Amino acid sequence: MDYMKLAADKTIEGMDNNMGGPFGATIVRGDEIIAVCSNRMMADTDPSQHAEMVAIREACKTLGTMDLSDCVIYATCEPCPMCVSAIIWSGIKEVYYCNTAEDADRHGFSDMHLRNYLTGKDTSVLNMVKVPAREDCDKLFEHFHKLQENQ
Repeated sequence: MDYMKLAADKTIEGMDNNMGGPFGATIVRGDEIIAVCSNRMMADTDPSQHAEMVAIREACKTLGTMDLSDCVIYATCEPCPMCVSAIIWSGIKEVYYCNTAEDADRHGFSDMHLRNYLTGKDTSVLNMVKVPAREDCDKLFEHFHKLQENQ
């Protein structure tokens, strides 16, 4: 099965229906296709609806778990830092991609500002401010663990 073609075909369908840009993703577990998705940023007016993010959400719902460590993702383009983070959080260990971040940049889909921020090259993108410790925020971890113990 050509999993990249599935992603590319879904991308064309998504673009033809004004769902999003030229990006698609397929998530596979063994020989089982779990999710095939296109970018949905335009359809959902949501900058987090990249194809990889949509596919991860769909795969987690389909499998009833947040652990996709037994899955592989095929992306039509090199995943951006947000998508890479979600891929890592989901436990996926293998990503196959076709187009590169440089290819996307040449076509007006640049994530270089994110990459430059994350590498420390450009700190002007975001001002991160650490506030002093707060008891109400500190208790959130303790509350979560208590709830987990009582389940």
